[in-house]
Amino acid sequence: MGFGAAGQANRAAAGVILNGMHNARAKPQFPPVEAAGPDGVLLVGGSLAPDWMLEAYRRGIFPMPIRVERRRHNAWLSPDPRGVLELDGMHISRRLARRLVRHEFQFTFDRSFAAVVEGCAAPRGRDDDCWLTVALQNAYLALHELGYAHSIEVWKNGQLVGGVFGVAVGGLFAGESMFHRATDASKAGLAVLLAHLRRQGYTLFDVQWTNAHTRSLGAIDLPRAEYLSRLAAALAQDVEFLPGARRPVSAD
Repeated sequence: MGFGAAGQANRAAAGVILNGMHNARAKPQFPPVEAAGPDGVLLVGGSLAPDWMLEAYRRGIFPMPIRVERRRHNAWLSPDPRGVLELDGMHISRRLARRLVRHEFQFTFDRSFAAVVEGCAAPRGRDDDCWLTVALQNAYLALHELGYAHSIEVWKNGQLVGGVFGVAVGGLFAGESMFHRATDASKAGLAVLLAHLRRQGYTLFDVQWTNAHTRSLGAIDLPRAEYLSRLAAALAQDVEFLPGARRPVSAD
């Protein structure tokens, strides 16, 4: 189950004017987030290169493919309200708590980032229209190579059974997606990830939108203006995802 909701982005496509698409070779140029449509769509087009991706996250914008006139296009969204999960606000069920106490899973960070992204992109029953296109997968892999995208892997009996990945900029961690192949594996990964982020000094965990699934985990809605205020404070922080890890390099 992912954090974002591709269906919401596809519904937003109805209001998109395609002749407003931007040149993918141009430098990142985003309109003010207040120009976003009622479903959050701000811009269609542009590039998934690291400079576009990082500029977007710093502005409170994220990428999401949408369908317009039966074709898929890359879009950039800034919804209002915005979903966040407070770092100490996850709802942990008794069953999940028991699994964690019993150490039913093992956890690693950034050991198998590509495998986690692949797991998140895999078809899930009737939901075979995954928002994680090949282009987006490659974009997140590029951010990982630059030190901005990270994963937590969940293992059981030596097998990868779940994971979560996202983008870290300053004290922001933008949760992008998670998957599971064993009951509670992704939720266990999320719980451990949030505890890790607290220890490292992060202050903002973005989940894009809230939906039934993210609300069951404890996600809440914030007005976009409040989210942007908290984002600005988070970006001013100097934190590391892993102690002693190499610092992110410029993506310009």
